[in-house]
Amino acid sequence: MKTTLFYGPWQCRLEFMRTCQRECARVMGCLWLADIKLDWEGRLVVPPIPIKASSRYGIFHCCCDHPKVSPDKNEAERKRWENFRTSFRKDWSRKFGDWPEEDGVAWPGHHIRDLHHGGDPVDPSNIIPVKPGVHTVFNRAYPACYRGEAPWNTVGLNLPYSDK
Repeated sequence: MKTTLFYGPWQCRLEFMRTCQRECARVMGCLWLADIKLDWEGRLVVPPIPIKASSRYGIFHCCCDHPKVSPDKNEAERKRWENFRTSFRKDWSRKFGDWPEEDGVAWPGHHIRDLHHGGDPVDPSNIIPVKPGVHTVFNRAYPACYRGEAPWNTVGLNLPYSDK
């Protein structure tokens, strides 16, 4: 099994935007943050033939018209994340391999549903490792998405990158 992460952000494909329309009272936009590609190679026993399979899973965020949490609440949630971060990275590493690093510094953990709008800081399914430069791009895209700005407020391509 080989796992490959492709990082956006990209405009959400139609399927993701429709999910946002069901989840939000009012959709401001949608960010397709990453795509996980899983490739598997193996061999059937009967008949004895080699096989290959592949699957993809898109990680996206709906920018709904949720109000921002107060600065005090946001700070408290950040403290919860800081207290949880080391144990989360250890758990993640046991499941998926070493937490990624760049020049000896751990990659940031990105909260898919951001803390400014009520995202859970300690929900493992709300956090993905992201390269530092990409994390900066994500953090610039979120405010634009919540303001309903292009390109995040329109549908994008079904697969916005090539992995060949």
